Amino acid sequence: MNMHSDPAAISETQPDSAPFFIRGALVEGADSVHRSRDLGVAFATPKLDMDLLVCPRTELPPLLDTPIAEIIDFLAETGQRLVDPNNPYVGACIERMAKVSLQPRAMIEFTMRNAAEYLDPRSLREVVEQNFPDPQALDTWIPHTDHQGRRSFIRAYAPRLIHVLPGNAPAQGIRSIAQGALVKAVNVFKMASADPFSTVAFLRTMADVDPDHPVVRSMSAVYWRGGDEAVERVLFRPQYFDKLVAWGGGDAINNVMKYIGPGFQLVSFDPKTSISMVGREVFASDKALAEAAWRNAFDVAMANQEACVCSRFTFIEASPEDADRYCEALAAEIRVDHMGEGAPRPLESDLREQIDGLRMMDEDYAVFGASDGRGVAIRSEEPVDFHPLRKTSNVVCVHSLEEAVKYVNVATQTVGVWPFDRMKGLRDRLASAGAQRVVRLGEAGPSAIGNPHDAMYPLHRFVHWMANEDGCNGDD
Repeated sequence: MNMHSDPAAISETQPDSAPFFIRGALVEGADSVHRSRDLGVAFATPKLDMDLLVCPRTELPPLLDTPIAEIIDFLAETGQRLVDPNNPYVGACIERMAKVSLQPRAMIEFTMRNAAEYLDPRSLREVVEQNFPDPQALDTWIPHTDHQGRRSFIRAYAPRLIHVLPGNAPAQGIRSIAQGALVKAVNVFKMASADPFSTVAFLRTMADVDPDHPVVRSMSAVYWRGGDEAVERVLFRPQYFDKLVAWGGGDAINNVMKYIGPGFQLVSFDPKTSISMVGREVFASDKALAEAAWRNAFDVAMANQEACVCSRFTFIEASPEDADRYCEALAAEIRVDHMGEGAPRPLESDLREQIDGLRMMDEDYAVFGASDGRGVAIRSEEPVDFHPLRKTSNVVCVHSLEEAVKYVNVATQTVGVWPFDRMKGLRDRLASAGAQRVVRLGEAGPSAIGNPHDAMYPLHRFVHWMANEDGCNGDD
């Protein structure tokens, strides 16, 4: 099953090499040339040999008998190698990522250098404990006897997983590696064209710790063009894999849905939009307005507003006149580079034209800041009909935050609320509308360790739950 796409036209500059990592071995080559999703930058990959990606079901998963405690120790040691300033894989990855990513270089450096936070042993243990009522189910068969005396043994069995990774979050690769290791899975990571480098850099670092460790032998990271049926019709089958763990936009999710059927399940982290809610209390004082605007700006601007967790719409209890005061402060805060991201990329022409066009609609809209990629706030009485991107916040006037709940749906991930004491009065309504997380305004970023993600406990969903029933007590 050897596959490779037809090479694209080679650019004037030599495309960067994007090697694969397959079950502990680095695979290099330049058999195929692809282009990145956002910037059209060429990168070269080796030939994709799908036979190497498949672990036959007659073979037990390499991690099956490795204790979770040992897995966590190994991941923690990998984390120490990642933060080593002399790590050659991370340094080279940053150089290559800066060419293909919409993220400013400084943000790429920050994200890559801090990826090791996902491998903190305290965090890993807490994730396992939150996802599994009895974590021992990952290591052994847990005995259980029901009220009728029927005896069983239950195990969270090691699954076979294909992960379709996103291109807007370089650290997601290490997070997915950790999750795959914690459930003892056989893992294939399908990298994105907007990031065909970071996951292999993480795995090469891991292999330097111990190239023969079962964690290393359980991991493969490769690239193919999303939607390539010659690859996906072969790999996306229950003969080889149990579940498809998919991140990405609507097109990516819709593409993989056609392969889902009996024995091959989808665990989907669908595209999401996050929002902010600001109560009328913000106008009680200049100090209150300044604090809320600063917090709101943090939720808007982090990661250059690329992640699902970033706020795009702010619903505020205010008249247009009061909302303009807030927007002026918000735009000013967004434009401050609080997180050291460096110079942003210019806005795409379509988004810039849409924002600039609203400046001429005096009655219905007001625009604060500039459409230069550094930050802008748009005041309106209905949400704009385009998706706010690249440090753009649409501030929508409402009579009450309860009224704003009508704009919440199952695609709403995180809701930041100010003042904080109004969260309790809103959270049931938000959950009923479909939202998955409510936080203090300004704290949409890192979530509490081990909490549900997209309304589920992911690791609990990943495993293959197996029961061994052994009759009634006294039947021996």
